[in-house]
Amino acid sequence: MEKKLIKLRSIEKSFDGEKVLCGIDLDIHDKEFVTLLGPSGCGKTTTLRIIGGFETPDTGKVFFDGELINDLPAHKRSVNTVFQKYALFPHLNVYDNVAFGLRVQKVKEDEIQSRVRGMLQMTGLKGFETRKPATLSGGQQQRVAIARALVNRPRVLLLDEPLGALDLKLRKDMQNELKRIQRETGITFIYVTHDQEEALSMSDTVVVMANGMIQQIGSPTDIYNEPVNAFVADFIGESNILDGIMLADNKARFAGHTFDCVDGGFEKNEPVDVVIRPEDVDVVPVEKGMLSGTVSGVTFKGDYYEIIVDVCGFKWMIETSDYVAPEQKIGIYVEPDAIHIMKKSEYSGMFGDYSTFSEEMDHLSDPGEEADENEEEAVLS
Repeated sequence: MEKKLIKLRSIEKSFDGEKVLCGIDLDIHDKEFVTLLGPSGCGKTTTLRIIGGFETPDTGKVFFDGELINDLPAHKRSVNTVFQKYALFPHLNVYDNVAFGLRVQKVKEDEIQSRVRGMLQMTGLKGFETRKPATLSGGQQQRVAIARALVNRPRVLLLDEPLGALDLKLRKDMQNELKRIQRETGITFIYVTHDQEEALSMSDTVVVMANGMIQQIGSPTDIYNEPVNAFVADFIGESNILDGIMLADNKARFAGHTFDCVDGGFEKNEPVDVVIRPEDVDVVPVEKGMLSGTVSGVTFKGDYYEIIVDVCGFKWMIETSDYVAPEQKIGIYVEPDAIHIMKKSEYSGMFGDYSTFSEEMDHLSDPGEEADENEEEAVLS
């Protein structure tokens, strides 16, 4: 593990008397790709802006490479930012946009030429030097913004929902590009998004946030396979979350039946939340099922069917490659290692029953949280 580059300790921040961050503690390591993930208003962008120097915490400390930097202005931090609005200079061509920060720093022109050309090559913009931003696609504009930020060789690159304006296919392409660029440069990336798939596909470490607090920190596989509470289980992918009781180690009771599981360490008869991912549920004939229910909805998703099944009034979501007809009675089978037990939390009972199932709207960024002032200051730094 690389050394700790950024440390946040007991960070609190309020706007207009409303607390946005509630005691954030976070370590970010050198050369790490870290994603702050959560719904609109959870505090992820405020955390990013505090690291960048665009906001000052009310209480708490920000350390960069061992130095306390609470009072260090943004332009003096070895940090650059790429915003969702790329803030390119429309009157400058691609080359001059990327070279702008180096010229402000009075870097010699021959070094500027070498560094800019190298960065255009890395970001796939070779041959676009004389083009103006208005003639570029959204993905190309975003690459210019990334090249301009990276050409200054910051220790850290902050990315605030930078793919939000791109269409789905281009976003997926750019996710791969960003990960490649991060690996090639060895620069620490701190990325803000509300998109779970984006976070899981790119990150070394995911920081899940809600209500101004960090809910869980871990690798993408840890976060997905071992969520700590119902919020994380629901926010990272789809989950069936049921009320249960741990009868003993490796024995859980839920949905009116007792199941073998692989979790332990709970009190005898402790109330728990049980999470089962839709892809981990097997559809079997009724007589072979641990549970049985009636199919109430079927949606074709391309490579699988998403079906909603009513089991004693609780609606399960199941993903299966086999078509199942609406109103059909089916059996459900779940392996012990597909049953994940979580402690009860403030989020218990809020998620995981698809009785009101509908396609969820994309979480839209809260314009109140995604303030854009200081973008030019970030560009100049």
